[in-house]
Amino acid sequence: MSTTGLEVFDRTLHSTHIWLDEIMQEIGPDRTLAWKVLSTVLQTLRDRLPLELAAHLGAQLPLLVRGAYYAGFDPTKMPTDWHTAEEFRQYVAARLKDARPVGASDAIDAVFRVLDRHLSAGQVDKVYRALPKSIRGLWPLFAGWEG
Repeated sequence: MSTTGLEVFDRTLHSTHIWLDEIMQEIGPDRTLAWKVLSTVLQTLRDRLPLELAAHLGAQLPLLVRGAYYAGFDPTKMPTDWHTAEEFRQYVAARLKDARPVGASDAIDAVFRVLDRHLSAGQVDKVYRALPKSIRGLWPLFAGWEG
C-alpha cells in the first residue's frame, strides 16, 4: 500500500531512508545529522565537479536527495578552485560546525561509501576521475588506487 499516494514519492522516501540508515551506521544514530552530512558532502562534491558531470551525478540521485544536492546551486561558481583533500575536508567541516560533532573525514567516508553502493560503477568512476588527485584519495573505494 502506498504511503503518500504517489509511487514516485514512496520510492524516493524509501531510497532516502536507506541512504540515511547507511550513513547512520557509520556516524551514529541521528537521522537529522545524517541528512546534514549527506547534503553537505554531496554539495561539496557537486561544487568541485565540472558542470555537466555535476548534472549527470544529480540525475542518478533519489528525487529527495537530488533536492538537497541542488540546494544553493550556483553554476557560475563551478568548479571551485580548491584542489587538495585538506581544502575539501575543511569546507565540509565548516559546513558541519553547527551540527553535533562529526569528523569531516568520517562524514566524507560515509557519503562516498553510499555513493559506491547505490550509483552505477561507471558514474562513480567518472566522478572520481574528474576530481583532483589529492581529493581522489578521500574516496574509500579507490584508496591507494592510481587508475
